[in-house]
Amino acid sequence: MKILVINGPNLNFLGIRDRQTYGEQSYEHLIRLIEDKAKELKVEVSCFQSNHEGAIIDRIQEAYFDGTDGIVINPGAYTHYSYAIYDALLSYDRIPMVEIHISDINSRDEFRRTSVTAPACDHQIVGHGLEGYLEAMEWIVRRS
Repeated sequence: MKILVINGPNLNFLGIRDRQTYGEQSYEHLIRLIEDKAKELKVEVSCFQSNHEGAIIDRIQEAYFDGTDGIVINPGAYTHYSYAIYDALLSYDRIPMVEIHISDINSRDEFRRTSVTAPACDHQIVGHGLEGYLEAMEWIVRRS
């Protein structure tokens, strides 16, 4: 099984940006957690991060052809307005997808409470910190 983890804008600044909301741990720490979880689950994992909407869409489309069996995505701020990412995710009807958010977007600024990308996914996890990524991977494995 092959899982793709996609992170959107500013997630490469984990541990730097807004530590009260996103925590002290770095992006590199997150990647190590994901890789360790993949070993535990006996799955292959690929992590991708971009601050550019088009690059995220390109990677989603590439996953359609590269044998990806599940997608975990944190679209970052694109969550709230990227119908282009929504459309790219909606292209899939054969693999499980989970939208993840480190913070509880439902209890933050009003504009953050709407996810235009979640309806293209099968499941959403919010407010569980970095652990949410690991929960999403487990959910995909159970679903397959």
